[in-house]
Amino acid sequence: MTDTLEISQGMFKLYHQVSRLVNECMMDEGVSLARSKFLFLLSCEGPQRSTDIAAALGFAPRTVTEAIDGLERDKLVVREPDPKDRRAKIVSITETGRTVMNAAMEPKQKIVHGIFDVLNDDQKNQFAEILECLSARTVELQRERDEAASQLVDPRVTASS
Repeated sequence: MTDTLEISQGMFKLYHQVSRLVNECMMDEGVSLARSKFLFLLSCEGPQRSTDIAAALGFAPRTVTEAIDGLERDKLVVREPDPKDRRAKIVSITETGRTVMNAAMEPKQKIVHGIFDVLNDDQKNQFAEILECLSARTVELQRERDEAASQLVDPRVTASS
């Protein structure tokens, strides 16, 4: 039986290998994997404030601002005033951004299929179940960690429990 740490190291190694290969193939079409996440979010969810983008992608606001600066410079997104808040801007994907994103999706899908098609249908189903199980457990552990951290920060939470 394989040690749990060896399995997790293998999982991280595979993640990095897949990410690197997918990123290289997408870059051939003009957009990185990271940039495509922004474009995909804006394409699916519509125009967003940068704070909403940061929350959705789990990035720091400063990282999002810098990424949007680059995307805007390359004419892949546009910033417009938020009609509800004059201080804020709404970020939208442009037609150029949509075209670039769609072009980059084809090599991404080709690579992903090339990797996972080595598995038969039963293996794919089993792998999907394992991922779902590990993801659910990760969410549970994160929730427990967040609850413990909030009790350390706010002593009233412990007192009222």
